[in-house]
Amino acid sequence: MLLATATHTLLSLAPPLPLAALGSSFRFATPWWFLALLLLPLVFWLRGRRRVPVLIIPFSAAWARPSQRAAPRWPVGLAALGLAALVVALARPQRIEGRHEVNTRGYDIMLAIDLSGSMLAEDYESRGARINRLQAIKPVIQAFINERRSDRIGIVVFAGRAYTMAPLTFDHDWLARQTGRLKIGLIEDGTAIGDGLGIALTRLEQSARMADDGQRQGAFVVLLTDGANNRGALSPEQAAQIARARGIPVYTIGAGRNGLVPMPVLDAQGNTVGMRQVISDLDEDSLQTIAQLTGGRYFRADRSSTIRDAFAEIDRARKIEFQATSYLLTRELFWWPAALGLGALLLAALSTRRPIA
Repeated sequence: MLLATATHTLLSLAPPLPLAALGSSFRFATPWWFLALLLLPLVFWLRGRRRVPVLIIPFSAAWARPSQRAAPRWPVGLAALGLAALVVALARPQRIEGRHEVNTRGYDIMLAIDLSGSMLAEDYESRGARINRLQAIKPVIQAFINERRSDRIGIVVFAGRAYTMAPLTFDHDWLARQTGRLKIGLIEDGTAIGDGLGIALTRLEQSARMADDGQRQGAFVVLLTDGANNRGALSPEQAAQIARARGIPVYTIGAGRNGLVPMPVLDAQGNTVGMRQVISDLDEDSLQTIAQLTGGRYFRADRSSTIRDAFAEIDRARKIEFQATSYLLTRELFWWPAALGLGALLLAALSTRRPIA
């Protein structure tokens, strides 16, 4: 009977959770605790076996002691009621007292990040130590994630190919953890700037907010790269034309310096075994063209004002209103069944104690 009741209770629950039988103003926050009710028949079956000690219910071993008369059964039922009430308390019954909706205004920003092998060039310094280009642009990436909390941000990474690392999201803490995974070598080598920009535009198009003139509202691409395009199906110029047609500005940030730059020599395990000098191929003209063609702006990663200027440029645009976020206002009711359960177990335990002779 108890198993059937528990099964019926579980079938009546469908997270997220309001119980239709009790009205839309009541719910269980953690209903899967009701699975614990399935253990109760096992507890009482074990109690019925003489050779198996029962330690789950306080003083329950005393119920099985031989006696001149049959032991009353009401303590067993009381203990079962107490355990069931505690399970209900763990399922956290709540009364829904209202909803609070918050409208968010901000921008959709896709970060397109270059992970090509040339990003290993160590032509930057930080605190007297040489750092590579990826390490140099990470503060820019982190600033977008940490300082623009009202914006939805996504990440596309590219080298010889381009991939979506994170779609547009408000979960900036999760994004920050994803950026910790960024490293050179995740993707086959090359620099497919056009493909990276193209995928970023596709991600923005999937959540389009179009103005009356057919232009995409409140959307931007921030392209962080150090090299000239040498791979991919889409050229940077073609991708820039697509961005221009959709009304999406592209802000380009160039990493690296012109001329000879130090490049680490790696062994098969990725360990640095030496350094060599290579010629930097930063194509600033192409990055400036992409920015001008789309209505964006070009920045250099080695300038301290880059982040501030990029934010100022973006904030001149018209923000978009995102879907309202709803918050439930609830009152916790778990202490009612918790008090009932503890009281029932205490009473059952006291009723099983033998009087002192």
